Amino acid sequence: MAKENSAFMKPMTISSDLAKVVGSGPMPRSEVVKKIWIYIKKNNLQDAKNKRNINADENLKKVFGGKSMVNMFEMTKLVSKHLS
Repeated sequence: MAKENSAFMKPMTISSDLAKVVGSGPMPRSEVVKKIWIYIKKNNLQDAKNKRNINADENLKKVFGGKSMVNMFEMTKLVSKHLS
């Protein structure tokens, strides 16, 4: 049986800006990323030409440091700043 990575599954405190997107915490980083993707797909925020890019709405701009577009790899780095 595989051993879970306890650091990855540890519940994190969520900033108020991020909570507007994923709901109130605490929750593990994996759950935060999953909920962000649900939000992105529900609000049709993936770029039509390049699915790796996310077009931020007002709530996501606060999480993404004011950027209107980020790629999915940059997103995880920017989200980390909202977790403690």
